[in-house]
Parts: sequence; structure tokens; C-alpha cells
Amino acid sequence: MPAITDLTVKAADGTPVDLSAYAGKVLLIVNTASKCGFTPQYEGLEALHRQFGDRGFEVLGFPCNQFGAQEPGDAAEIANFCSLTYDVTFPVFAKIDVNGTNADPLFVALKKQAPGILGTEGIKWNFTKFLVGKDGQVVERYAPTTKPEAIAADIEKLL
Repeated sequence: MPAITDLTVKAADGTPVDLSAYAGKVLLIVNTASKCGFTPQYEGLEALHRQFGDRGFEVLGFPCNQFGAQEPGDAAEIANFCSLTYDVTFPVFAKIDVNGTNADPLFVALKKQAPGILGTEGIKWNFTKFLVGKDGQVVERYAPTTKPEAIAADIEKLL
């Protein structure tokens, strides 16, 4: 299966970002939203980013407005919210779709590598998390209800 780090995504400003820049790192890829009940997880995601960042770990955030229209802002509004409300320093990319015909190829690949319950591939809600190993393959998929701090031991094992 192709590595996640073989794909290209868009930065918040729309410029292409080659995920090969993250090759050899452990990644936690998350679909995010600013107006969701799980939005306070930004704090835990940032804590993981700071705890493990100097050891080859990155959190990558991908805003998505597909669930309850909970990410209505444009790139500038999202960046401002993340920075001012949660002091987010990890990369937050362009707003994307994670399900449907317009799903970003990154999330198509993530879902294929790590299907959800009963083999379903669809993302159920904001803050679904995918842990990717240094080889660019998905190791684990976590539900939106899984708090970032609960993933720390799994990250530690991969570093």
C-alpha cells in the first residue's frame, strides 16, 4: 500500500505541500473543526505536539465542515481561532472534505488503510484521528471520543 507520505495536500493558503517532508516521522492526522463539542481536543493535540515534537512526531490538522457545519470559517479565521484560542503550533492545512466524492486523497488513503468499526471507511465525525508510523503506513484509527492524551503511549512506542 502506498505510504501516506507519498501524497500531496494543500497548505492553508492553498499551496501544495508534499507530505514526503514528513517521511520518517510519526504522524497523528486529525480532521478538525472550530465549533464542535470535541474542539477542546486542540489543547491535547498541541500538548502531544509539544511533548513529542523534538523526537520526530508531528500533528497534522485538516479542518472539515462536513459534520454539522462546525468549521464554517475561511483559512484566516481558522488559523486565528487555533492560534488565539489554543496556541496551536502544529500545521493546520486547507479545509477539506473527508467523505464523499470530493474527499481529499489523503483521507481516502487513511480510511482504506484503517477502516472503522465493522470495516466501514467513512469518517463519522470531527476529530477522528489516524496514527501513522515512520514508514508512512497507518498504525491505528481513533474515534472522535478518544482524547489525545490517551494516544500518548501509542506514540511513545513508535518513536
